[in-house]
Amino acid sequence: MNSKTKLTELYTEAGRKLLKEENIIPWDVYPRPQLKRDSFLNLNGVWEFETGKKDKIPEFFSQNILIPFVPESLLSGINKVYENGTYLFYKKEFTLPEGFLKERLILNFGAVDQYATVYVNGKEAGCHIGGYDAFSIDITDSIDQKGINTLVVKVLDNLLDPALPYGKQKYDRGGMWYTPCSGIWQTVWLESVSDEYIRSLKIDTGLDFAEIQIFSGDLPLKGKIKVRLLGSEKEAEIIDGKVKIEIPEPKLWSPEKPYLYYFEIETEKDKISSYFALRTLEIKEVKGIKRLCLNGKPYFFNGLLDQGYFSDGLFTPAEPEEYERDILKMKSLGFNMLRKHIKVEPEIFYYDCDRFGMVVFQDMVNNGKYSFIRDTALPTIGMKYFPDKILHTDKEERKQFRKAMKKEVEQLYNHPSICLWTVFNEGWGQFDTESMYGYMRSLDSTRFIDTASGWFKTKHSDVESEHVYFKKVNLKKPKSQKPVFLSEFGGYSYKPENHVANTEATYGYGKFENREDFVKAFRNLYLNEVIPFIGIGLCAAVYTQVSDVEDETNGILTYDREVMKIKPKEFKDIAEKINI
Repeated sequence: MNSKTKLTELYTEAGRKLLKEENIIPWDVYPRPQLKRDSFLNLNGVWEFETGKKDKIPEFFSQNILIPFVPESLLSGINKVYENGTYLFYKKEFTLPEGFLKERLILNFGAVDQYATVYVNGKEAGCHIGGYDAFSIDITDSIDQKGINTLVVKVLDNLLDPALPYGKQKYDRGGMWYTPCSGIWQTVWLESVSDEYIRSLKIDTGLDFAEIQIFSGDLPLKGKIKVRLLGSEKEAEIIDGKVKIEIPEPKLWSPEKPYLYYFEIETEKDKISSYFALRTLEIKEVKGIKRLCLNGKPYFFNGLLDQGYFSDGLFTPAEPEEYERDILKMKSLGFNMLRKHIKVEPEIFYYDCDRFGMVVFQDMVNNGKYSFIRDTALPTIGMKYFPDKILHTDKEERKQFRKAMKKEVEQLYNHPSICLWTVFNEGWGQFDTESMYGYMRSLDSTRFIDTASGWFKTKHSDVESEHVYFKKVNLKKPKSQKPVFLSEFGGYSYKPENHVANTEATYGYGKFENREDFVKAFRNLYLNEVIPFIGIGLCAAVYTQVSDVEDETNGILTYDREVMKIKPKEFKDIAEKINI
C-alpha cells in the first residue's frame, strides 16, 4: 500500500454495532435466495488465521479473523495488506447438529479471492480458482458425523498476475484504485441434501409466462416434479427438463411495481423455493429514435455507478441490510438503476434489487494489464478508437476472462433486476470486442449489452455508450441509430468533515468546498446536461457515484454511509422531469 495515502479508520454504524456484540455470526441469512432449501448451517464467525510464504499448512495458528471479512478490512480484526505471494490459512472446527445430515453434505463458499484449496479433517476436499463466483464441494466422505470436524482453507491471492479478474483492486492503491481484498469475503455454509438434489435453475420469462429449467448437476432433471406457484393452486409438471407456468392475469415487474412470483419445486427427495418476475426488454424505434424499452414501453434508466465498497468491510458490508439501505436511499432520490461496477455482489444484493425495484446494469470484472496512457489519458483527450489487435493479446488472459464471464452470467441470470451486461469498461482487458458481443449474446439472448463502455467501441453493441468527465455533456444523435447511454458522468467531489477516508488527497471530477455549492452543481448538471438530451435519444445515464470510496469523494453518500450529501427534496423536481 502507498504509505503516502494512509487512510483514516472509518466505521459504519452497522460495523460499530457488529464489533460490540459477542459470539456473533455475521451475515446469518440464507445466502442463495433463488434456490432456497430447509438446510442451512452458517460457518461465519471467528476462525483461526495464519499467513506464510510457503503453501504448507501451519501447525500453529497465531491469530483470529472474523469471517466473511477480508484480512485487509477493519472488521476482520486483522486490518493488514500482505505482500504479494503470501498464503492465507483459515481454520474452523464444527460439529453437525443432530439430525442435520441427510445423504450428502455440501460445503458452500459465496466467494474466495483467488486460488482456494479446501481441506476437511486433513484431506484435500477440493479447490477453486476465481475471486467473484460461488462454488460448492461435496465433503460427505471426509466428515465425522458425530464428532468434531476441522476445516482448513488455503488461499493465494496473486494480484500481480493479470490473468484472473481483479476489478478495482491494486496494491499501490490510490485515486480510482482501491485496497486489495484477499481470501474469504462471502458466507461459508453447509447444507445437507439427498443423493438426487436440485443444483441449479434457469428461469426465462415473458409478459405472461415463466419457463423454468431444473438441473441436477449439468443435466436437466427428469421424471415427476411438482412446481407450485405460491398464492394460488397452480401446479405444473416437468416436460423435457422444463416447466412452463402461464400467468392469466400477469403483474409485470418494474422499479415502480417490483412484483415477484414465489414458487416451490418438489421432487421425490428434494424441495426448494425460488421466485421469478415478468418483464421484457427490447429496443424499439419511437418517433424515429431508438429507445430502450421495459415491458414494451420506452423507459429512462436513471442510474448511479455502484462500486460496492464499504469503509470497514471493504468488499463486504458489516451486515447484508447495508445493501437495502443503499438501494432505498438512492430510490428516495428518484434513481431507478445501479450500474454495478466491476464487482459481483453476494446474491442477497440482487435479491434486494429484485424486491425493491432497482434495475441493475451489471459489469463483467476486468482482468489484463491496465495502461494509464492507452486506457485513460489518450481517450480522455479524444483518441477513443484503437483496433483490437493492439489491445490485449495474451491468450491466457482471454481464456480466463471468457471463463469468468460465463460463470458470472450463469450465476446471476435469474435475477429480473439485471437488465444490461457491460462486457468491457474503458478498454480494461478488452479484446476481440465484436466476437465477445456474440459470446455474451450466446450466454444471454434476453438482455441489453454494452460491449465497450466509454470508448474503444465497435459496431456490435446494443447502445452508444459514452463517458464524459472534465467537460460538459454534449451528446449528438448517433449516426448508428442506437439508443444513447451516458454510462458515466459527473463525479463531483465534496468532503464532509470527519467522514473522509483520505484527508490529504482528493479524487473526483470537480471539487466543491461546501454542500450548498455541491447541491447546486449537481442539480444544474441534470437540468443542463441530461434532460436536454433525452429528446434526441438519451435512454440511460449513470452518475458517478453511490458512495465515496477511499480517495474518491464523489459519492452521494460518504464512505461510512453516515452523510447523504443531497436530500430527496432537493432533487425531487428534477427526478420527476427525468422519470416520465
